[in-house]
Amino acid sequence: MNPLRILLLCHSFNSLTQRLFAELCAAGHTLSVELDIADSVTEEAVALFRPDLVLAPFLKRRIPATVWQRVTCLVVHPGPPGDQGPSALDWAVWRGEPRWGVTVLQANGDFDAGPVWAHASFDMRPATKGSLYRREVTQAALRATLAAVQRFAGGEREAPPLRFAAGPPQGESAPWGGSDPRSGGAWGRGWQPLLRQNERAVHWAEDSTATVLAKLRSGDGQPGVLDALWGQPCYLGDAHPASATTVAEFSDAEPGALLAVRDGALLRRTVDGGVWIGQARRADPPGTPPAQGSFKQVAAELFAIEAAGLPQRPVPLERAPDEWGELRYTEHGPEGARVGCLSFDFYNGAMSTARCERLRAALLQVRERPTQVLLLLGGEGFFSNGIDLNSIEAAAHRAGDSAADASWRNIHAMNDVALGVLQTTDRLTVSVLRGNAGAGGAFLALAADQVWAHGSVVLNPHYKNMGNLYGSEYWTYLLPRRLGEAGAKDLMAQRLPLLAAEALKIGLIDHNDGGPREGFEERCLQRALALAGSYNQSGALAAKQARREQDEAHRPLAHYREQELARMHRNFYGFDPSYHVARHHFVHKQPHAWTPRHLAVHRL
Repeated sequence: MNPLRILLLCHSFNSLTQRLFAELCAAGHTLSVELDIADSVTEEAVALFRPDLVLAPFLKRRIPATVWQRVTCLVVHPGPPGDQGPSALDWAVWRGEPRWGVTVLQANGDFDAGPVWAHASFDMRPATKGSLYRREVTQAALRATLAAVQRFAGGEREAPPLRFAAGPPQGESAPWGGSDPRSGGAWGRGWQPLLRQNERAVHWAEDSTATVLAKLRSGDGQPGVLDALWGQPCYLGDAHPASATTVAEFSDAEPGALLAVRDGALLRRTVDGGVWIGQARRADPPGTPPAQGSFKQVAAELFAIEAAGLPQRPVPLERAPDEWGELRYTEHGPEGARVGCLSFDFYNGAMSTARCERLRAALLQVRERPTQVLLLLGGEGFFSNGIDLNSIEAAAHRAGDSAADASWRNIHAMNDVALGVLQTTDRLTVSVLRGNAGAGGAFLALAADQVWAHGSVVLNPHYKNMGNLYGSEYWTYLLPRRLGEAGAKDLMAQRLPLLAAEALKIGLIDHNDGGPREGFEERCLQRALALAGSYNQSGALAAKQARREQDEAHRPLAHYREQELARMHRNFYGFDPSYHVARHHFVHKQPHAWTPRHLAVHRL
């Protein structure tokens, strides 16, 4: 296979684009990135980089004809062959499709209808659109993209023949590896229009819990589902089913009624149960400039005054599997070789001050348990992405508060969690990365003795992309002890996504699980049980304690924290507003005016 020059053309450098970028680089190709800002910018990027291939994994506009007529352009569409339209995955979640797929097709004058180079299908989970996108869609997109790129690198310049139009004949398989949908494959329905709010709308007096969840999950992330809370129009998201036990307390409530608060989520009655709604965004009046528009917040915080009148319904860390909550704890194994598992599943991996405080309290609680190994599992979609930029942005609009003060509180709370992990010296600790980790969340993972990651995980262990933040979470202690001073400096400077395999190679993590995503947690548990019961467990613990004592004597953790926070104070309160500008643009989803130069290497 000949290495290619590949230009990644994308609306944003999101989780899917980052994974493809890192995997294609690892395969030996030369990549550069251009954000889809304007046709003229794309044309200029092609002229500067002179790519063999343009790959578009996430677009919201057509590729200009002046580009696709000049160079082969492959578009990654989040739907199976035959599917067309801007709401592919939304429709699949809304309809409850049992299987779905991803297609890599060649750009031409027709929207999502060019020649198909490759595709891959997958079984759907009952999950949000965002969760499916980060997991199954990304994995299928990787398989299909690598297959298409391999064909192109091998000299093929036309897509394999497509012998079927509306769908493959009974029993036949597509030549690029797809299959007859009647034998387990997936096939699209042709053109599907934008899934509009009138079709997403929840009818609380009629819709079952399953229907409500399907509608809310189909709009999760963007655009949300237009509804109202306390008579105020807003978009809802981050929905979870309520248990029968929880709903039983409110059996006389009318469908649509708001009943209770838990972990910032609002409990709302349905005709046959209830749902927890974790996120909400106010509906803006027509004509509101995007930079002044509303943004997603924790639902009970967005409606803090109204929610204060609802009862709180917290749950213990150890509870029934169907009882939703952001934090959960389980224990496994025989006495003397027990493993504790503390998971913290925060929306988009954002750890606000309140969430950090709850997590630290949970950590202190589970440290009282007689376990030999403690697994810190983060969430299914993200381990952690550090401080919560949306809650910080909200503080900028709150009387008596400021974004700088909220940032300062949040970074202190993050540091307190990291310190709690570092000071857990009476047992071995392991960070288990089921999903991606970025910024402070990546360094929080390093606070544990070991880091285990699934092979699909992408890490972004740096801060500078957010307005040149210096960062904290004890990174100046944690990173050099793994990579050395020079290695730590290089990693922080590159500002690029890192695959779990590469992280293992350089010593950033300790284990890369190359098995299927399904069963990863169980494999980690078995690995931890073996560690807890191993003959040299006590020796490993003694070595850990001795090293921590030596490190503390050489330079106290308090000194690392003080030095990091001195730099962060300048980021938050100093004369340079870069962090505040970058955070505002990120939260309000402002389009980029230019592609960052560490991505657009053709512009260096």
